[in-house]
Amino acid sequence: MQRVDDAIRDHLASDVALINAISGYIITAGGKRLRPALLLLMAQAHGHDGPHRHALAAVVELIHTATLLHDDVVDESELRRGRQTSNAAYGNAASVLSGDFLYSRAFQMMVAAGNLRVLQILADATNVIAEGEVLQLLNVHDPEIDVARYMQVIHYKTAALFEAAARIGAVLAGCPAPAEDAAAAYGRALGMAFQLVDDALDYRGDVAEMGKNVGDDLREGKPTLPLIVALQRADAADRVLIEDAVRSGSIEQLPRIVQVVRACDALAAVDAAAQAELDTALAALAAVPAGPARDALDRLCAYSLQRKS
Repeated sequence: MQRVDDAIRDHLASDVALINAISGYIITAGGKRLRPALLLLMAQAHGHDGPHRHALAAVVELIHTATLLHDDVVDESELRRGRQTSNAAYGNAASVLSGDFLYSRAFQMMVAAGNLRVLQILADATNVIAEGEVLQLLNVHDPEIDVARYMQVIHYKTAALFEAAARIGAVLAGCPAPAEDAAAAYGRALGMAFQLVDDALDYRGDVAEMGKNVGDDLREGKPTLPLIVALQRADAADRVLIEDAVRSGSIEQLPRIVQVVRACDALAAVDAAAQAELDTALAALAAVPAGPARDALDRLCAYSLQRKS
């Protein structure tokens, strides 16, 4: 992972001072680096230790970071990973354009790796992520969004890049199609579970643990699964309360809405959905050769469910 961080630093250098400033700000913000770790672990599990794996893992992280820069502007977010977002620190225009720089630099690095199959996977994933962003935008402030539409959004926005990272690990190792598909299935299910838990944290965690503001999803008018389940289970008065909050993006009634979400066991329902995805991930992992790397991939499932931030 240190080599991945080194690759990120090496490739973010620019003649434009503001890009360097924002890039440095992003790098020092840290992050879990789960997606590049997933690529490296899957490649290692299948016996690959070739020269391009760290650069491609860095590409995955750059694509993820670019989506975060754009997300924070669209969502008007001010806090991520416990500190100011880039848009709050440098402004919306600089953040959007820096996100574009990260995307273009990532594609330069992909081309340098010289693997057309990897380029196809990441190009497709980036396109799906963009579709997910637009789809989520269409869902904002709509309390009638159902579970299927919500699951489609998190598949596109989050799970697609997990899936791509895991698939690339198998591709680099020269795996046959069934093993490649099993790796992708693991990544997709892990990504789905990760986002489900993330959405539950918005009604379960606190700022100090999460590194972002509690209630951000509601403020942004996002009908995530905790609210969707609560709308299905709450009484008429509480349903109206939640619907009004989603439509307006108001967090004035957040304490009451959190109380309703918890009282109707919506968070337990989200946890169950996340566990079902992780069961799928573990089943797919059975196709991966046994060893320390597969053990680490197994532990990622438990971490995804138990994390607090």
